[in-house]
Amino acid sequence: MKDSLVLLGRVPAHPDSRCWFLAWNPAGTLLASCGGDRRIRIWGTEGDSWICKSVLSEGHQRTVRKVAWSPCGNYLASASFDATTCIWKKNQDDFECVTTLEGHENEVKSVAWAPSGNLLATCSRDKSVWVWEVDEEDEYECVSVLNSHTQDVKHVVWHPSQELLASASYDDTVKLYREEEDDWVCCATLEGHESTVWSLAFDPSGQRLASCSDDRTVRIWRQYLPGNEQGEVHYLSCRGGMQRLLTQWKCICTLSGFHSRTIYDIACLTGALATACGDDAIRVFQEDPNSDPQQPTFSLTAHLHQAHSQDVNCVAWNPKEPGLLASCSDDGEVAFWKYQRPEGL
Repeated sequence: MKDSLVLLGRVPAHPDSRCWFLAWNPAGTLLASCGGDRRIRIWGTEGDSWICKSVLSEGHQRTVRKVAWSPCGNYLASASFDATTCIWKKNQDDFECVTTLEGHENEVKSVAWAPSGNLLATCSRDKSVWVWEVDEEDEYECVSVLNSHTQDVKHVVWHPSQELLASASYDDTVKLYREEEDDWVCCATLEGHESTVWSLAFDPSGQRLASCSDDRTVRIWRQYLPGNEQGEVHYLSCRGGMQRLLTQWKCICTLSGFHSRTIYDIACLTGALATACGDDAIRVFQEDPNSDPQQPTFSLTAHLHQAHSQDVNCVAWNPKEPGLLASCSDDGEVAFWKYQRPEGL
């Protein structure tokens, strides 16, 4: 299994500090990393090597926990333990902090852009999820504060093609939100994990949502209409246009027994999952092609026991180059890997 995930290189991204999170820009040419040193670094290639192109150091006073690129690739959002979110504008090779979003009472744990680029979501230790609207003049306004969780909210992620938002929490649940009648509401609660849900990832099609947890399991959820096991989507006409009928999410697969400690992050490709674990390992799971899509099975196809010297905090697939995976760790390093799908899968 080791041969299916090959190390391409490592960089000391955040020396003497934890590296918390990674995000590829939409073109797959730049990688943003953030860490406990309060800095964001932008990485790009020069020949066969990865080099630091920019250091963003003036925006935050405490740990930077998450970063996210806008769909156009011209903006980077960063969420910090200083309770703020910074918006950075890319100007050729430089970045300028153009807006600082305030309002959360405690550490901001995650930030994510909607696929349209017109909405931004943040979440916090204060148990809330905020939805921000971005206008044509790059002004940001909080349009909804969602208090559905009862504990620290760890992660937010948008559906790849719809304005559907998901959040993961210390309360062991996943929540989904959508806009209804000019307000945002919680439209589903996914229960099943037995401890903190650390991270979420939609697959590229948006038909599935993967979650990972302190309970050392990965769960894969799929959306259905009540009583409809085929996952069909129906609409009805109503005043103001077409409205999606109420749907429900069901767990269709649980991966257990593979991880010995907390799973901190998960990244999805079509038919493949990568996980970042507190046991210093990276694992890749491939969907078995002959399994039932309604009840899929996955095989462990790569397991690097010591991918890093400390906890692995994040894994991120490159959006353009097939099989290129980046990871980061408490050891402060970012590593680049090439995944090759085993023959027969």
